[in-house]
Amino acid sequence: MLDAERHIDHLLTTGEAVPAPAGVASWAAIADQEAWSASARENPIEFWSRQATRIAWEREPATVFSGTLSDAHWFADGRLNATITCLDRQVAIGAQRVAYHAICEDGSERTISYGELLAYVNRCANALAADGVKKGDRVCIYMPLTIEGIVAMLACARLGAVHSVIYAGLRSGALRDRIVDAGAGVLIAADVTYRRGKAVDLRKVVTAAVEGLDQVRRVIIHQRGGHTALATRERDWDAFLEGSSDCREAEIVSAEDPLFILYTSGTTGKPKGVVMNHGGYLTGCAAMLADTTSLTTRDVYWCTSDIGWIVGHSLIVYGSLANGFHHVIREGAPDWPDGGSTYAVIERLGVTKLYTAPTLARMLMRLGPALTQSYDLGSLQAIFCAGEPLNPEAWRFLYEAVGRERVAVCNHWWQTETGAMMLGYLPTSTIRSDRSGKAFGPIAFDVLDKSGNPVPRGAGGLLVIREPWPTMFAGIWGDRDRYLDYFNQIPGVYTAGDVASIDAAGYLTVVGRADDVLNVAGHRISTADVESALVAHSACGEAGVIGKPDPIKGEAIKAFVALRVGFEPSEELRAELIAHVREYLGPIAAPAEIAFVTKLPKTRSGKIMRRLLKAQEAGTDVGDTTTLEE
Repeated sequence: MLDAERHIDHLLTTGEAVPAPAGVASWAAIADQEAWSASARENPIEFWSRQATRIAWEREPATVFSGTLSDAHWFADGRLNATITCLDRQVAIGAQRVAYHAICEDGSERTISYGELLAYVNRCANALAADGVKKGDRVCIYMPLTIEGIVAMLACARLGAVHSVIYAGLRSGALRDRIVDAGAGVLIAADVTYRRGKAVDLRKVVTAAVEGLDQVRRVIIHQRGGHTALATRERDWDAFLEGSSDCREAEIVSAEDPLFILYTSGTTGKPKGVVMNHGGYLTGCAAMLADTTSLTTRDVYWCTSDIGWIVGHSLIVYGSLANGFHHVIREGAPDWPDGGSTYAVIERLGVTKLYTAPTLARMLMRLGPALTQSYDLGSLQAIFCAGEPLNPEAWRFLYEAVGRERVAVCNHWWQTETGAMMLGYLPTSTIRSDRSGKAFGPIAFDVLDKSGNPVPRGAGGLLVIREPWPTMFAGIWGDRDRYLDYFNQIPGVYTAGDVASIDAAGYLTVVGRADDVLNVAGHRISTADVESALVAHSACGEAGVIGKPDPIKGEAIKAFVALRVGFEPSEELRAELIAHVREYLGPIAAPAEIAFVTKLPKTRSGKIMRRLLKAQEAGTDVGDTTTLEE
């Protein structure tokens, strides 16, 4: 944890300020981020009240907010069902409009309209209801990024049941733990997913996860890889839905009734079941997606996340559908069957707005800028990145090589617990590539030391949020004390668990988790700064940095480097990289060691697992690796 006696040295600064491309003004909804946010901060309750008018309410709320930061109640007397905004309202506007264009790396494609999606969701909801699922029941969903996975989510919401999507790639132990914690009696799963040209067996994971687990009375299997014999409590997805009506009224619930549980790993490795409610969550994610991206129903929008993560929930499902967007989804690896697969989708489908992760940006950067010249990317207007810090070199690659200096490239920061975008840049903003951005709308950030005191401008500390917001999580499922920990670490604020700084101009820089801070000869240095410096070298594609015990410095820096295409490991290159960091950040941040690797260990959401690198280096137990990408 952060040392209360010292601040973090924020070393990375480029001084770069890049104005928005000239063409952005023609389509951006908000011309001035500073003015938009300043207006919102004058009356946050009024701001969020206006956002609530985007939502279809069965009974409009008379009260916008009551309570405190740690006991927040948004639209508490309102009644609704999230699927009415996402489906019924959209069908009334235009049933034939495209909801999803779904691509699988095996070559198959499907398009589903809003009218077809509503009918499919109703059939699934009716089948679940006939099988005994009702309001408040928990249903776990272990499905890949498919239309059926989205239908399963919406069908649960239609009934007022609580869905919990578990990423289709986690192992049986992780799946079982989440089923047990949620108290789910029904599991909806697929038998296979497709990745890197292979059909990945999910059925065996499901079988192992529910073996001897009597609380699970029903397992519904979407059999994509061929029909097989089913156990007593198992049902085939198609047969289960057969004969169900495609008409069903949505169950009206309180704004504060839970919509879903989404598990996220904490620093202890024990998953936390983050709870989101129908009213505040839907209001916030619909508004923030539309306002921070300027997406409209005329766009072809592609978010490269998965439904197993909060980005998938907010930006692929609920936020996207609530706004009536035309959405592209793609199941499989982004660099399969070749490194140009991502570019090929953009070109062929005319994608206008891309929402992705810094991991994908760095993967494309490793493949080199020349590859972008083989594709017509002229449809692109904006690229948005979230998930972990977007280092300046990756930003510049997206801006110059992919966007050809005419596409807005905007960094965003948010978490599972925050539900939607919280800070970053709007498309019309001048970009500081070495800064994360500024708070969106009325969101109130600060940077404090461990004792709750503000740190000097430019120094690092703990990122906190001072005021409530609608998409904030409503709790940790079954663990009130763990929920309150977020607000008790520093009383009176929400502690995000990230290290950040605020400069004299008010720009925030989020440099990573508080656990990813090195103590080198009394200097506290973020791993993100050193990694960004390494990636700024023309040979370095990706870098992961850890601290090793050192008898003199306390910790010494070791870097693991994956090289870009066209470069080979050598002692000369190792020395050159160390010298580069020394020049870029100063001598204190220069790595003592560099190891060349073919790839870095990452979670399935694309984040580098520095904990795993550190454990492997020390020869200690690597701990829970259920989120590790294969």
